[in-house]
Amino acid sequence: MKRRVVIETVEPLSQRWAKLNRYTIRYTRGDGREDRLVREIHDHGHGATVLPYDARRGTVLLVRQFRLPAFLHDGDGFIIEACAGLLDGDDPAQCAMREAGEELGVRLANLRFMTTVYSSPGAVTERISLFIADYDRAARVGAGGGEAHEGEDIEVLEMPFDAMRRLVREGRIVDAKTVLLSLFLERELGLPPL
Repeated sequence: MKRRVVIETVEPLSQRWAKLNRYTIRYTRGDGREDRLVREIHDHGHGATVLPYDARRGTVLLVRQFRLPAFLHDGDGFIIEACAGLLDGDDPAQCAMREAGEELGVRLANLRFMTTVYSSPGAVTERISLFIADYDRAARVGAGGGEAHEGEDIEVLEMPFDAMRRLVREGRIVDAKTVLLSLFLERELGLPPL
């Protein structure tokens, strides 16, 4: 079988916090024609995210933080999202637990894997593993807010899950991983869509 993709060149554009490379490839289309394509690919590693849920109170924990791409697009830049982070050598479950401690200030229980997705497969190599977990008031282990030395300035938000669902439906939660986790939790709880 003929190879459909041949990488001709890889040109490093940036090798700092993330890698950005320009690829020139030969791609054989389904009809047999060959295209020469140039794509810039961003690689900063893989990550994990978690949505903690308190079943007794019906609440979830989220974060609100500044994101430069959102700022450049809509002028505000503050996004409500599930806590998340890069794996940094951990497996996805360990990463989700670590990030919950750093960003939310809670210790999670009953971590449940949902799926792994590409965040933006047209230009970014990142795969992110999605989890749901349990927490309650006794799970508090710190203030949360992230790691200041990493430039994190995170506001912890606790809200009823129904309020989160409304924010998703109204387009006020626009982070893809968070929207997916909301749908997974909705399904897990057997709730009808809003």
